[in-house]
Amino acid sequence: MKFLYKIPGPFLVGMGAFFLSYGGLLVKSFEHSSLWQILFWRSLFFTLTVGFFLLFTYKKKTFEIVKNIGLPGLFGGAMISIGFAAYVFAMYVTTVANVNFTITTQTIFLALFGYIFMKEKISKRTLFAIILAMSGVLLMVGDSISKGSYIGNLVSLAMPIALSIMVITVRKFPNVDMVPAMFVAGIFSTIYGAIFSEHFNISSEELILAIRLGITQIGFGFICITIGSKSTPAATVGILMLIEAILGPVWAWIFINEIPPLSVLIGGITIIFAILIQSTENKKTI
Repeated sequence: MKFLYKIPGPFLVGMGAFFLSYGGLLVKSFEHSSLWQILFWRSLFFTLTVGFFLLFTYKKKTFEIVKNIGLPGLFGGAMISIGFAAYVFAMYVTTVANVNFTITTQTIFLALFGYIFMKEKISKRTLFAIILAMSGVLLMVGDSISKGSYIGNLVSLAMPIALSIMVITVRKFPNVDMVPAMFVAGIFSTIYGAIFSEHFNISSEELILAIRLGITQIGFGFICITIGSKSTPAATVGILMLIEAILGPVWAWIFINEIPPLSVLIGGITIIFAILIQSTENKKTI
């Protein structure tokens, strides 16, 4: 699995966003499980996925690699686990549209944190791409945003902030392999789910959904994003992550015949233009 480390960072980040994009469609398919049960089972299979990835990649050196993540890895893993839990809690107390919009603010946080902590300058082209991308997001979800719960809206900010902190940690410590930190995140979030779930029994159909969420959605997704972020400027990561926002409505259209309104299509095209603009930016000038 070491071949992943040789793939260009921006491509990996985009691929990670692709995997994350169908999470909403899968979560909508659950009918009887509580969100905490979903968190538990999804996190469990996420942990197993990252664990197998580490074993296949490092074999006998796996334990040593995990041990060497040190405080940066533990910190990054803890942040992502908090983001996972905050996402589930926010789904309980505010609207899905509000949560999805809040997650897209990672574009702003990544650019800001990259500038503050990594001294990664934001070029005019990158700044324009960020503004254009966020305008596209507003077009896509503007009509769906409501007041919701102020607590839920506030807590949902933990997800984009946590992801941004994790990416900056990856960028700040390039010599530390942060994929094992995802293993730590999985353990923590599995524990959160176990604590708040009333029981663990779910139907076989929904167990399969949880497996798909844990393995292909956040499993492959976060492995790709974590590896790709190491060689990709933070602002670029933020813009590429908006691929998730574009593809979400596409999957709903294809698989559950949820036809998106014109504003969603225009917003999606706007985000695509922003990504194309950023793709022409010289990495050294961001």
